[in-house]
Amino acid sequence: MSEIPNADPEGIDSVRMTWNNWPRTKVEASKCVIPLAASISPIRSNPEIPTLPYLPLRCKTCTSIMNCFSRVDFTAKIWICPFCFQRNHFPPHYSMISETNLPAELYSQYTTIEYTIGDKNHNPVGEFDVKSAFVFVLDTCMIEEEFEYVKSEVKRAIGLLPENAMVGFVTFGTQVQVHELGFSDMSKVYVFRGTKEISKDQIMEQLGIGGAGRRNVPGGAVGVGGYQQQRGMPMQNSGVSRFLLPASDCEFTLNSLLDELQTDQWPVAPGNRPSRCTGVALSVAAGLLGACLPGTGARIVALVGGPCTEGPGAIISKDLSDPVRSHKDLDKDAAPYFKKAVKFYDSLAKQLVSQGHVLDLFASALDQVGVAEMKVAVERTGGLVVLSESFGHSVFKDSFKRVFDSGEKSLGLCFNGTLEINCSKDIKIQGIIGPCTSLEKKGPSVADTVIGEGNTTAWKMCGLDKSSCFTVFFDISSSEKSNAPGSANPQLYLQFLTSYQNPEGLTLLRVTTVTRRWVDSAVNSEELVQGFDQETAAVVMARFTSLKMESEEGFDATRWLDRNLIRFCSKFGEYRKDDPSSFTLNSFFSFFPQFMFNLRRSQFVQVFNNSPDETAYFRMLLNRENITNAAVMIQPSLISYSFNSLPQPALLDVASIGADRILLLDSYFSVVVFHGMTIAQWRNLGYQNQPEHQVFAQLLQAPKDDAQAIIHERFPVPRLVVCDQHGSQARFLLAKLNPSATYNNANEMAAGSDIIFTDDVSLQVFFEHLQRLAVQS
Repeated sequence: MSEIPNADPEGIDSVRMTWNNWPRTKVEASKCVIPLAASISPIRSNPEIPTLPYLPLRCKTCTSIMNCFSRVDFTAKIWICPFCFQRNHFPPHYSMISETNLPAELYSQYTTIEYTIGDKNHNPVGEFDVKSAFVFVLDTCMIEEEFEYVKSEVKRAIGLLPENAMVGFVTFGTQVQVHELGFSDMSKVYVFRGTKEISKDQIMEQLGIGGAGRRNVPGGAVGVGGYQQQRGMPMQNSGVSRFLLPASDCEFTLNSLLDELQTDQWPVAPGNRPSRCTGVALSVAAGLLGACLPGTGARIVALVGGPCTEGPGAIISKDLSDPVRSHKDLDKDAAPYFKKAVKFYDSLAKQLVSQGHVLDLFASALDQVGVAEMKVAVERTGGLVVLSESFGHSVFKDSFKRVFDSGEKSLGLCFNGTLEINCSKDIKIQGIIGPCTSLEKKGPSVADTVIGEGNTTAWKMCGLDKSSCFTVFFDISSSEKSNAPGSANPQLYLQFLTSYQNPEGLTLLRVTTVTRRWVDSAVNSEELVQGFDQETAAVVMARFTSLKMESEEGFDATRWLDRNLIRFCSKFGEYRKDDPSSFTLNSFFSFFPQFMFNLRRSQFVQVFNNSPDETAYFRMLLNRENITNAAVMIQPSLISYSFNSLPQPALLDVASIGADRILLLDSYFSVVVFHGMTIAQWRNLGYQNQPEHQVFAQLLQAPKDDAQAIIHERFPVPRLVVCDQHGSQARFLLAKLNPSATYNNANEMAAGSDIIFTDDVSLQVFFEHLQRLAVQS
């Protein structure tokens, strides 16, 4: 559900950490089992964050920015950096500073602050002032019904775009067609073969872009704070006026083009899949943007309706008897196209990142389309992804509309972001899991061990939005002397610098500086315990497990999670050796084993029932959503509605099912309204339509209203499932519940309750085993 500002666990900083008090040494940190990690949503909106219309002050030694933790000598007009203790002189325009006249960045409540570091992004290209661009890449190998759905949604999206947003249009099937929107006399199309890879220079030559009129402007080298940012200078670029036009100028042309557009007309032999060259189409779109708008915020919006079967990026042959790769095939290395396709999309990702452009993927098909292969390009450019069964389904239609909505419902899409992290002397950065790319900026804070996008203290985020979230993994340097107990500084500091271009074209720098305490956990573990964040720890473990499953061959996720949980409970539990009945866990840890139980059973770990595309989709969203939303993915929320009480949280257990109850399950990807047997029978008899049964009508309506509130707030829009007890779709609820009642103990059931046909262990049995193993000598 949407976060309530008054009870916001992320606060003004939008930072949550696994441990809010840090162990002083590397050895003590390793004994904590759960990694030292911070989750940050760098541009999440908060009305309390002030925006300052001037440039920040930087430390001349470590380049961190002056903040509320900096010590100030008002007499000497000097500020001391909390990271490297360098003494810095204030510039002349700070001469009026005093204890009673402080600049906003030194106020203690402003740990997060935003600076305007550039005027509106004035990026003239030819006769246009470009702030953002969208190139729609549309698959034409679909059945007529699906094609009509997707065309109507693209028309609606173009109508929602800002008037000055640039629009381009590419279609593909057996071949790729680039539509020249600037040629309004008739439909003019440039065609590319779909069978082989095309270089950027070949694309420019065939489209007639570049030559003497082109200037190369690198989009990748965007410095934090915008100091090294290079933008497109005024240039006459024929590609912009021909292939990319403002939405207000080309809306009529595009609508006419879409009305006339037909599905791919190339014949498909019986028993074959259509020829679909998705890889070449995306490569052409990237080349077009790279030639016309390098360094300018732009998105490739790919609408794909089936698997790529032609040219680079192909995931399957055309022969229908050849099934699309499964998890089993990937494990056995029996997917001949997979590695080659991933390599192609990896190189496409590098090209897009260097240009500063984003790839968004909207995939709708009953079969797989290649999300698993495209994941690298979408994730590294910070793109959006939506996977649905049909272009006519509300999951696609409502999600696609949200991308282009403005006002309160806007996703707050921003461009050309960079994130840089500064930390106290003894802290090292291992890497980030999230939608970004390492900029390979080396420094003393870079750790030897790499997790995710590492070997750097700066990351590129071509696209980011209000909900974009990144998990940063830290390590403590092995030097014991500087961290010795009783050393001068009991506090550690972390600073997150996020430079980005907002939808209005303004370049902003958000500075978040947080502090935490060092604790000597060997002497006083109570402080360490009190700083544990169970939700954040569960999400960090889920993200780390997903990364290991993708990158380590033969990795046994369930065993790894179990071993770490046993170590964790042995370290922090209170018990007598070899006496399971004596085991207790501090209230600061009490929910963590339950999170791990649900993570073990989740779609992130148990992949056998999902396709590789679905698994890639789930993991991409897990990695980019905030902690509150990601926790719901791991452990869904369940609300119970009945005549006897107000709506209230229910245990995620099969025992919560009752014949006279309605349950609302939110598992993030789907929202389930589940009617008990008696409720369903009364509804089918129409009692809710009778005046004397208004209370029953209200009971039926309440979960529907709450479900709509969840759907209204979320992106991608979740699937709504309305089902009844013992109905076929009840499986959407039963699959998420703790199987405390199965066919093995059905005789112990209460009347009106339900059982789950499974051999999975219940939460109670899981706890019993955990206690037994945790207390072993």
